[in-house]
Amino acid sequence: MNRVLRLFLPLALYLVFTVVPFYWMLLFALRPAGSTSLLPWPLTSEHFETVWNGMGFRVYFQNSVWIALLTLVFVTFFALMGGYALARFRFRGRRAFLLALLCTQFVPGAMMLIPLFNIFQTFDLINSRWSLIIAETTFQLPLAMILMSGFVKNVPVELEESAMVDGCGRVRAFLAVVLPLLRPGIVAVGSFAFIGSWNNFLFALMFLNDPELQTVPVGLQTTIGENTVDFGALAAGGVVAAVPVVLAFAFVQKYLVQGMSAGAVKG
Repeated sequence: MNRVLRLFLPLALYLVFTVVPFYWMLLFALRPAGSTSLLPWPLTSEHFETVWNGMGFRVYFQNSVWIALLTLVFVTFFALMGGYALARFRFRGRRAFLLALLCTQFVPGAMMLIPLFNIFQTFDLINSRWSLIIAETTFQLPLAMILMSGFVKNVPVELEESAMVDGCGRVRAFLAVVLPLLRPGIVAVGSFAFIGSWNNFLFALMFLNDPELQTVPVGLQTTIGENTVDFGALAAGGVVAAVPVVLAFAFVQKYLVQGMSAGAVKG
């Protein structure tokens, strides 16, 4: 009994600590304005209608989906190529390149705002979704390459060599033999890329000026006025922002656990 208490009591406390903020958000989103009840009853959808139609969250949501999906595609594609090269080839400067990739994780995005803004302004990309996609891909790619390199190392090189002995070139051997085995790693890297892009606030705030191009995190700021806060709308917007991430994790959970455990075996 004591062992059970020592094991499950901390887990129960942690669960309460984690769930209560989500319940509080759902409470404000689902109960009528002005209500002080601790139960969301009667249920109302007025706050969701306000943010979705009145505050433009329909447009913000569509923008976030497209930006996050394109970032996912670019990060996964380049991480596959770079991770494979780091795992399979030995070249001069490889260790220094890996160290440089690691060092980029210590550079905050805010430090690069002015250089990125000047670059995007030169190429006329300010107030374009591509500025956000390029910035997100650039900042997420180093870690994605490191992770993908670990996943590739867990695929025995003998499988590729056998395929090449049978007549496959390196590209065909990669596509036919290695790529299917990298599915958990691809899902893990893609999930991190999608969620990182979906949640980013700073780049969207700085590079996108047109309200028709803004994303969900910036849209949430519109629910906060100068002197007042619409808590119902803010909570409803938070639910809208959280649902895609929760659904993505629920869908890819199996592959995500496999990919993270595989990437932890070899680095």
